Amino acid sequence: MAEFEVGDKVRIDIPDETDPDYAEFHGKHGKIVSTLEDNLSGLTGEPEHDKIYRVELEDGRTVDLRHHDLRPPIE
Repeated sequence: MAEFEVGDKVRIDIPDETDPDYAEFHGKHGKIVSTLEDNLSGLTGEPEHDKIYRVELEDGRTVDLRHHDLRPPIE
C-alpha cells in the first residue's frame, strides 16, 4: 500500500471493534496535516510502522494514526 502525504484526504479504518479508538474514529474522514516519525520498526521489523500521520478530521479535531489505520477516502 502506498504511503500517504501531507494534504492527502483519508478515511480512518480501524477493523478491531475492541480497539479503544474504534467507536470515536472508525469511518471518519480527514486530511493529513503532518507526519511524525519514531522507531516502532525496531520492535515490529516493518519500516512503515515508523511513520505517524497527524490527521485533521472534518470536525477540526486532530488524531495521530499509523498507516495501517488509514485508507483512501470514500467519495
